[in-house]
Amino acid sequence: MNSRPVEAFPVGDFLLEELARRGWTQAEFAEIIDRPPQVVSEIVAGKKEITRESAAQISAALETSPEYWLGLQDSFHLWQQAQDERIIQQLDDVRLRALLNQQAPLALLRKRGVITASTLREQSEQLCELLEIENIKQKPTLKMAARRSNVAESVSSIQVAWLACVRRQARRRSVAAYSQQGLRSLAERLSRDVRNPFGFADLPARFAEVGVCLVYVEAFPGSKIDGASFEMDGVPVIGLSGRGHRLDKVLFTLLHEVAHVDLNHIADGVILDEDNPHGRQQEDDANELAAQWALPGWLPEVPDRIGQGWLARIADTFGVHPIVIVGRLQKLDILTWRSALAKNAPSVAEHLRSW
Repeated sequence: MNSRPVEAFPVGDFLLEELARRGWTQAEFAEIIDRPPQVVSEIVAGKKEITRESAAQISAALETSPEYWLGLQDSFHLWQQAQDERIIQQLDDVRLRALLNQQAPLALLRKRGVITASTLREQSEQLCELLEIENIKQKPTLKMAARRSNVAESVSSIQVAWLACVRRQARRRSVAAYSQQGLRSLAERLSRDVRNPFGFADLPARFAEVGVCLVYVEAFPGSKIDGASFEMDGVPVIGLSGRGHRLDKVLFTLLHEVAHVDLNHIADGVILDEDNPHGRQQEDDANELAAQWALPGWLPEVPDRIGQGWLARIADTFGVHPIVIVGRLQKLDILTWRSALAKNAPSVAEHLRSW
């Protein structure tokens, strides 16, 4: 409820009324509060504002409170602002900017070239289009599958914006009819096909051939998203953020999302894979299947001292890049995450950006 008055009056008018009730002149009142007559005259005329010090002096003389006089003064100034069309527009712009930033990380979207408009109204229209909402106050609708903690946790606006960018890219792509067997065959040989990082370059086209839309949207700072998978108009979509850029990490994330698609987890909604210490059955199942695809079969006995020669031989046996073996050993806690064997790990960032 708006409790502001329809019209407000200068604080000097109220002070003049109080003096008239007591039969005091402005000069007499100035002497009472021990201030120059000019100060009282300027307050009454609206040429000088009441300070905290003068509010305390006036209230002591008139048996009121300092807050009363400061409140009258603030109310009048706010009323004046409410009549100023320029200020009204400024405040409307502030409200709109707040709404835009509540919905998405606007500065980041502008920096990434997702939002290109220069005016607030046009930015609002572009953001509504991206989030697929009718107006900026509407909440974006993205049906999320059960989260890892088996509790419906909230999805941040940064995560929603990232997913919206994935969805927009996917809408611009065409793919063949979905083939589950084709996707499985691709997944089974994927770790061998990307033994050289250049193998990542043509993955979107290869996935399109089996009916899956594969897109890359660089991770948004703070989103903590590795990847996502969902169904859009009957088409399976996989989005990768490329966090870390290390070949084995991006490869496993991709295989993990493929597993979600193969196991039909996306029928329940968007699968959002981000940092989360909890586990749930769908995640465990997807991890297990992805691990089988990444390295089919068992690792041989691991020596006490793991060297580059042993890694190279085992990688050749599986037909994968040695960093995939390192990554598996790290997941098994056989190697630390700071192991020297992981230094100079190949990055796939350049090839992801080419998608």
